[in-house]
Amino acid sequence: MAKIKNLLFDLGGVLLNIDYNKTADAFKNLGIHQFDELYSQAGANHLFEALETGEISEGDFYTTIQQYCHHSTTQKQIEMAWNAILLNFRIESLDYLDGVKEKYNVYLLSNTNSIHLTAFHKIFREETGKSNLDEYFIKAYYSHKIHKRKPYAATYQFVIDDAGIKADETLFIDDSFNNIEGAREAGLQVYHLLPNLKIEDMKL
Repeated sequence: MAKIKNLLFDLGGVLLNIDYNKTADAFKNLGIHQFDELYSQAGANHLFEALETGEISEGDFYTTIQQYCHHSTTQKQIEMAWNAILLNFRIESLDYLDGVKEKYNVYLLSNTNSIHLTAFHKIFREETGKSNLDEYFIKAYYSHKIHKRKPYAATYQFVIDDAGIKADETLFIDDSFNNIEGAREAGLQVYHLLPNLKIEDMKL
């Protein structure tokens, strides 16, 4: 096994606390009772994949979702329901990143969308007083910007090629089993961050 030179981190459930149930409950309150069938940690239907890969605009997303909601539902209510998944940053884990940057090349790869990006950057600034989460990384890769998402092998290969690093020298850290398996198939070393564990618990 090659020596690890690069660390590739997920965001939600790794650096940022999230709760899928809060968004699911919020949308059910807006009338989408089958929301669990549409979106979960394990997968997403085409609408959510399209938003996460930048194939559709925020406006298109809101318009489509609105069709499933109660007639009087506003765009702001949909935005709040969609962002309910985002909780708070793990400050100790962010501090850990500052430490490992001295030994490793540190990157971020996140399945996210433009609506959540705006929301979690706002949370980040409010909680840390810092200007930009991306400053922790050599480069941050967001699915809606690179038009690719995990767990597909092509996504990991894009990051490897763009960063100019080697897959077997890269450790990928994620809380999703599907994403971990995808990275393993792409030739990366992997660390599955189980519930109740934090990245600062890792033994590198």
